[in-house]
Amino acid sequence: MEPSRSRQRRQADSGGSRRWISEAVQTRRVGNISLLMPPPRPPASALGSCLDSLQQDWRRDGHLAGLWRDWPRIAGPQLAPHCRPLQLQGGLLTVGAAPGPWLQALQYNRHQLLGSLRAAGFAVRDVRVQQHHPAPTTPGGQSEAEVWAVHPSRCDVHGMADCPACGRPAPAGEMARWGHCSFCRRAELA
Repeated sequence: MEPSRSRQRRQADSGGSRRWISEAVQTRRVGNISLLMPPPRPPASALGSCLDSLQQDWRRDGHLAGLWRDWPRIAGPQLAPHCRPLQLQGGLLTVGAAPGPWLQALQYNRHQLLGSLRAAGFAVRDVRVQQHHPAPTTPGGQSEAEVWAVHPSRCDVHGMADCPACGRPAPAGEMARWGHCSFCRRAELA
């Protein structure tokens, strides 16, 4: 019962020709029968090292996700909140800013931004600036942080109380808004 490894298969490459690819396939003999066994799994790696590897791949391959992560550091604390990278394709980065002084500041600092991008390890050959109107994050025009700061389900702000309808503990903000907890509110609306 000795495991052995050897197998080749043909695969078409992008030019349409065929080539032989060697695979590590394990077989095990049991009597007169040869069984195919799956290849051994690679050892598990820590989540932190997987994320580091992913971030390095993003930077090396020129993905916009890697640029988004580093944008506040690259653009600087004054410029970063008012502009954002929109597209990175073929070494050309498109950055959008709201019309007015921030668009003008971005155009004026375009060469410095390009230098910061290259110093951070991004393969950007040029920066294109365009006008960009960001959509509001919530229907009322409030940011997500502003909405969450006063949300009735926050027990760290409003405290906890028992629901008068079901007796379950729930945030006091829910009782102030609806007269009962969110579970009873959901049942009432259903």
